[in-house]
Amino acid sequence: MPLPSVAHAEADLGASPLPSPRGLDAEAKRSFLRMISHELRTPLNAIIGFSEVLKGELAGPLTPEYREYAEFISDSGAKMLKLVNQIVEIVRLESQAADLEMRPEPLEALVEDVIQGLRLEAQAMRVRLAGESPETMPWVMADARALKTVLVNLLQNAMAHAPIGDLIVIRAHRADGQVYLEVEDNGPGVDALDAPRLMRPFEKGDESKSRGPDGAGLGLPIAQLLSRAMGGDLDIRTSRGEGFTAIVRLMAA
Repeated sequence: MPLPSVAHAEADLGASPLPSPRGLDAEAKRSFLRMISHELRTPLNAIIGFSEVLKGELAGPLTPEYREYAEFISDSGAKMLKLVNQIVEIVRLESQAADLEMRPEPLEALVEDVIQGLRLEAQAMRVRLAGESPETMPWVMADARALKTVLVNLLQNAMAHAPIGDLIVIRAHRADGQVYLEVEDNGPGVDALDAPRLMRPFEKGDESKSRGPDGAGLGLPIAQLLSRAMGGDLDIRTSRGEGFTAIVRLMAA
């Protein structure tokens, strides 16, 4: 006997669809996102936690096959949790439910924190990260957490496409009351006309030229939405075979 479809099951149980975030006011949107975030993250954290227990063989030794299964569960759970976090972030930003605390921030310290946090990941991918003349970097009006997320997303995108041994550079300069923060790599780039497509959620470039883990195509859209939420924007300068530069524009402090 065939199983009932999800739609039929919902109809039989009298289930009502989840409310759309676009139809809610700001406080209701925050409550909606907190609920969705909790309901998805809690079981995923349990899956990851128990898989770590299995990997560590804390309850007794495993066969090599079961140890491999535990590692697969852990890796898949971590990937799923990252995707859930990104989707929640996209919905939060698109529904204008972001809670940002704008204040003057020193780019020198912020960029150095981000680079140090990605140092091991960069070493594993055999690329180098550097802030160009960080002591001369200006101050910027930003939410520190949001700007770090922007930079992490842009650097991870650059690392995934940069050639082995490449130096990925973060530059910053001030002009006309604004700060321009650039993340540049020497990877294959994309056609300039195709660049705007990469700013749409779940749109990805040529994965055959990527050395990083498979992504969902949410890093650049999140970076752009966060930049806009801070009163700025994110632009791309690229062409096929000429590398890729992401440019964050924010108000100077």
